[in-house]
Amino acid sequence: MDRSRRGKMEYTLGIYEKAMPGNLTWTEKLTVAKNAGYDFLEMSVDETDEKLARLEWSKQERKEILDAMYEVGLPIRSMCLSGHRKYPLGSHDPLIREKSLLIMEKAIDLADDLGIRIIQLAGYDVYYEEGDQQTQEFFVENLQKAVDMASKKGVLLGFETMETAFMNTVEKAMKYVDIIQSPYLQVYPDTGNLKNASLSSDKSVREDIHTGRGHMVAAHLKETIPGHFREIPFGTGHVSFEETITTMWEEGVRRFVAEFWYIGQENWLEDVQFAQTFLKGKFQKVGY
Repeated sequence: MDRSRRGKMEYTLGIYEKAMPGNLTWTEKLTVAKNAGYDFLEMSVDETDEKLARLEWSKQERKEILDAMYEVGLPIRSMCLSGHRKYPLGSHDPLIREKSLLIMEKAIDLADDLGIRIIQLAGYDVYYEEGDQQTQEFFVENLQKAVDMASKKGVLLGFETMETAFMNTVEKAMKYVDIIQSPYLQVYPDTGNLKNASLSSDKSVREDIHTGRGHMVAAHLKETIPGHFREIPFGTGHVSFEETITTMWEEGVRRFVAEFWYIGQENWLEDVQFAQTFLKGKFQKVGY
């Protein structure tokens, strides 16, 4: 299609929940996101007890969130599930592995109840312990169980490319996608982490993204600098958003999330708006 004829809704841009203060209500978070021009919100279920408690929400609490989505007119459509950092699928400890699968099951159930389409999985076999051949084997064994759970509910799982060597590239994520061979396990890359990984790789970010052809369900748009993976303001790092967006687009990605953090700054609302303007400007510059 001629780029000049492309409509403005050919992609969706969401915002990561942690870009806003945690004490906001869901209605407030959704309203901020909508007013800033985002298309959806990505929920966080991280390793903190506060976030993991979301997996225990009652039916009434889940209904209240659905009501907030309808009231505001903005959905929650993806979940960043980083709780497996503390409770990894590949842990040597059988009790932790059991907990990891319980977290997975409850996260899928929550996604099903809220209409969340994609759960972004942290690409770790283990995080706080030393990995080895056994942790990788446990990881694959429990990954299969997780995918079976997700396929039953029709929820997509997508690996985030992380900051550790185990899975910091699309190519490494694809190793496990190829092992499992399920339409319910795909890749959900993080652009900032890919850029940092490329500094010590013989593949460019563009070449690495192409290794995931046909298997990328969405992408995190995040800024980084060498050696630093979080809390870098957009436009101050080394990620080439124009090239990355173009490459993702070539591979069929149409769903993106602006990933950045609220860290106590007073002007956080301005940062929310700036990120939307900055990223949509990149899409416009490359013709999308």
